[in-house]
Amino acid sequence: MKLDNCNKILEDFSTLVRDKKSNDYKGRLKVGVDLGTANIVLSVLDEDNRPIAGATYPSTVVKDGIVVDYIGATRVVRMLKEQVEDMLGTKLTYAATAIPPGITEGNTKVIESADLEVVNIVDEPTAAAEVLGITDGAVVDVGGGTTGISILKDGEVIFTADEATGGTHMTLVLAGFLKKSFEEAEEYKKDKKNENDVFTIVKPVVQKMASIVKKYI
Repeated sequence: MKLDNCNKILEDFSTLVRDKKSNDYKGRLKVGVDLGTANIVLSVLDEDNRPIAGATYPSTVVKDGIVVDYIGATRVVRMLKEQVEDMLGTKLTYAATAIPPGITEGNTKVIESADLEVVNIVDEPTAAAEVLGITDGAVVDVGGGTTGISILKDGEVIFTADEATGGTHMTLVLAGFLKKSFEEAEEYKKDKKNENDVFTIVKPVVQKMASIVKKYI
């Protein structure tokens, strides 16, 4: 499993997004768009799969992996596309996207409406398995709205599933317990100094995620 390499890619990409910078690149650029429940993300890699640039925006237009505000989602993707194009000094034309298992490919119409031609669609846990180099076993994707799972054998995906329960549900439980707004609870959840208190409160949500995985395995 290529865990160390994947962690480095994520760290490099996170730095680029945070600093709003781009790297030099060679060859054809690869663009990925993630219409997440928590965030919408646009990422760019070069032909060697090195992170080149990216941008993200808090999502209020996707619920449990399904776009509920088509116009709003299109506007956000187009905005992110223009931001990254300005960084790179070049136009982005093609994109790939990942979707939760069981979600229709209709979400891709948002990406197409933002002037990107969709060239590949894959379910999220399977995409993660490809990056991690997993050929046998299970890959669990805990998203903002859902927990997805793909089971692989001999490099082939033999089963996928996805159920509601994710990071958003943690925040909702936290907001109710602490009597805070959703936005305040989200910030509280992200603060590392609150880690132990947060886990105690959201433990039932984590147990629900575990039960989803256990059921399908």
